[in-house]
Amino acid sequence: MFRVLKLRRSTKTLLEYNNTTNSTSSLQSITTQTSSSSFSPNPNTNFLRAFCTAPSSSTSAKDKEIRKYIGYGALMIGCGVATYYSFPFPEDAKHKKAQPFRYAPLPDDLHTVSNWSGTHEVQTRVFLQPESLEELEKIVKESNDKGQKIRPVGSGLSPNGIGLLRAGMVNLALMDKVLEVDKQKKTVRVQAGIRVQQLVDGIKEHGLTLQNFASIREQQIGGIVQVGAHGTGAKLPPIDEQVISMKLVTPAKGTIEISKEKDPELFYLARCGLGGLGVVAEVTLQCVDRQELVEHTFVSNMTEIKKNHKKWLTDNKHLKYLWIPYSETVVVVTCNPVSKWRGPPKFKPKYGKDEALQHVRDLYLELGKKYRIGETAAKSSEGEEPDINELSFTELRDKLLALDPLDTDHVIKVNQAEAEFWRKSEGYRVGWSDEILGFDCGGQQWVSENCFPAGSLAKPSMKDLEFMEELQKLVESKGIPAPAPIEQRWTARSKSLMSPASSSVEDDIFSWVGIIMYLPTSDARQRKEITEEFLNYKHLTQKQLWDKYSAYEHWAKIEVPKDMDELVTVQERLRKRYPVDAYNKARRELDPNKILSNAMLEKLFPLS
Repeated sequence: MFRVLKLRRSTKTLLEYNNTTNSTSSLQSITTQTSSSSFSPNPNTNFLRAFCTAPSSSTSAKDKEIRKYIGYGALMIGCGVATYYSFPFPEDAKHKKAQPFRYAPLPDDLHTVSNWSGTHEVQTRVFLQPESLEELEKIVKESNDKGQKIRPVGSGLSPNGIGLLRAGMVNLALMDKVLEVDKQKKTVRVQAGIRVQQLVDGIKEHGLTLQNFASIREQQIGGIVQVGAHGTGAKLPPIDEQVISMKLVTPAKGTIEISKEKDPELFYLARCGLGGLGVVAEVTLQCVDRQELVEHTFVSNMTEIKKNHKKWLTDNKHLKYLWIPYSETVVVVTCNPVSKWRGPPKFKPKYGKDEALQHVRDLYLELGKKYRIGETAAKSSEGEEPDINELSFTELRDKLLALDPLDTDHVIKVNQAEAEFWRKSEGYRVGWSDEILGFDCGGQQWVSENCFPAGSLAKPSMKDLEFMEELQKLVESKGIPAPAPIEQRWTARSKSLMSPASSSVEDDIFSWVGIIMYLPTSDARQRKEITEEFLNYKHLTQKQLWDKYSAYEHWAKIEVPKDMDELVTVQERLRKRYPVDAYNKARRELDPNKILSNAMLEKLFPLS
């Protein structure tokens, strides 16, 4: 501010000086402008104001002052020119939305790695993909000797980017072979980089499949095991429980093979080891006979569920609920083996696929007029907009939410349309387990999933339904623009010490509940606003429900708080649930230089 004031004063001085030198009168002292006779470059405009009375000065002093400010001006002009040519804009830039600058094309050796949801991204020059165990062993040894970080990363599907690290990563996508199948014992040994779908396709000729599946099939086996991923079914444990032995390549001890017979303490710790104890190179899995399942989808409500919940948990091999916020609708999905005696059910759906979707399409066209997207949305030939008649339900939902994702009234309309879609989609579906147990999760999204105890199989506590009642009330009371569905699933316990479903009691069951907010837009500002709203949504559930129900987040969905007090709280909570000291002790022994760790691991489990 001082510099601006001084500049204005100096400008007045300069103008007066020029005026006096051009006239025949002698040099006058510069005085405070107090009357109409005082100097003004334009006699009709008094646009300069003196800030104090200036003493008389010599011509040389004034010349020095002039030169100083000419220099300032030249410097400012030079900076402006340099900035303009350093950050060029296209000619039509004023007609475009602001976008992050990209100073130059990325170097060929710089890899951009992001998770599927686009919520986490890093750029690295160290992205290693060994093709064999020997190559992996060499990479780990050399990296440890140099102190080079190489965080294990799988398919990048974890919503929190748990495998990402700018300093360097190792990915086993090229180590994707089925190594051995024992049909009699129903086991399979695979390289850890194989994807779930590849594995299933590779063993189906032997009449085998996996015991359970997560929602999608693109995960690498090493990754899906290390984060404690799960399917659904109160009698079925998380996927890490299917591992009967594994081969770890460690920085300090080289390659080690562990199982419940060979070093069981480390085995149960490393089975869900978050990639911090070694790079999982090979995994031996317990499989089951391949079988067809019949899926039954129907719409219910809380009153009916309370009456039938215990029976449904025990009678169905697979069970999940899809809760629709701001409605009484709960979609129930059960999956069971096809009866050998009765065969698949004979059922004719009341509505066809197009009939079930038509009201959703109509809603999109109706709201499209309100949000001025035009009626050409249904005609792909008239623009880039795809034909809405070719879109799936989840794609239509994304497009609807994109119109106004944070307006609660708008989200409620979309949720009501989803409830109607499921009502018209009731019925049965028959297929192989790897086909039936998948679930279309929709587009990019933020998600927070919690796991908490729900009693035992013999005696469910009903805490899982109490949790959902409180969550629904919280959403409605706070007016959260919560989209559907809130997915609820169940598993049996896991003996893996770091699993969220870890328990020493064989009959224990756990409920998993996931809240979401979709990211249906590529607009950076809108994605940021959705992110902030989601974090508020998550914070409210954490504050009201987590401690009350002993709920802990899925490892692939936990986000590290930026606030130090919140981080300390998270660390203390984790210590209550998991054997953190034993885990950190194993990290020191197997990875003393922390080359396998990233910021997330080091903040959640700091080494003292």
